[in-house]
Amino acid sequence: MRSPSARRLRVTGFLVAAALLPAVYAGSGAWAQTQARVVPEFTNGFGLTQVADATEVRSPTDFTITVTTPEASGPHKIRVLLPSGYADDPDRRWPVTYFLHGGGGNVDDATAAPALHSDKMITVVPDGGLKSWYADWYMQNTAMGAANWETFHLKQVVPFIDANLRTLPDREHRAVTGLSMGGSGALHYAQARPDLFGHTAALSGGLDFSMATVRATVLATELNLPGAWCALSTSGSQGCVTYGPYVDSDAIFGTPYAVLGADHRWNAYDPAAPANLSELKDTQVTLYTGTQGVIDGQTAVATRTVKNRLDQLGIPGRLVDYGNGASLSPECDGGHNYGCWAAVYADYMPRLEAAFDAAAKN
Repeated sequence: MRSPSARRLRVTGFLVAAALLPAVYAGSGAWAQTQARVVPEFTNGFGLTQVADATEVRSPTDFTITVTTPEASGPHKIRVLLPSGYADDPDRRWPVTYFLHGGGGNVDDATAAPALHSDKMITVVPDGGLKSWYADWYMQNTAMGAANWETFHLKQVVPFIDANLRTLPDREHRAVTGLSMGGSGALHYAQARPDLFGHTAALSGGLDFSMATVRATVLATELNLPGAWCALSTSGSQGCVTYGPYVDSDAIFGTPYAVLGADHRWNAYDPAAPANLSELKDTQVTLYTGTQGVIDGQTAVATRTVKNRLDQLGIPGRLVDYGNGASLSPECDGGHNYGCWAAVYADYMPRLEAAFDAAAKN
């Protein structure tokens, strides 16, 4: 096993994003006050209220705001990466990509994939919680409190960003992408709101909710039991992340057991279900997975299932199965880590930029 580096971090569990990279926080002093003047000013709305004096400014094109919402007990951060030319042309509008981090992660995970900070689009990284699974939870009275994550992102964050930044607010110029838990979320969001997203990409996602291993993973995050997955997928020096407080095993999707249709919430969400995949008929779909290790060995199965069903439905989709990673990058071992995901985004983002450019010309 290769030793981890700042750009290739070993994950802590199945469908869990990499260990967090530290962010530079300029929260006080004259420097922060000066920098705050050069980032866009946001106005509250769509159920979101900014937390005063909580903005983190790393540069005029890299900052984080903090918001509260009744839909998800918070506060929650939203990291924004602007193209370098954003301030130079005040009349120009830009495409937007939403990046969904993995379980146990946070908005700063995006720094592990430098290609996400593009000079041709705005990238928005909303807090996805430690185990949100990018869903509106079945139970709202757990230790996590309110947990309507899908509503928070799709009905609040997206219009909030469009109202406060110079975006191109149409589906042809909006993408949703994510990895691990966020890969499932990205495919689901594109299915749930095809009016919002014309492009989606899922990296190493647990996309098939009919798989017992995927359901078991959701349960493990609910119960905060990374356990064996962590031991199998993590270098000993980094330890295992937490998924937050224990919640009931039915908290997110209800019972996972297929008895008299009791698991209907799982089936309704399932990104691999043909009925849900059919919603992507006008969406550019890209799927990436490695095959190595216990984690991506499972995501490879789920990803191939999705691609096969897209083919059966006559829906175009690009699948990149990079196997052991040799064809992708010297830093990629085909496993569930940013050594692979950083290289994947280096492949995907120029393709997305070209697709946005083509849409602008039509």
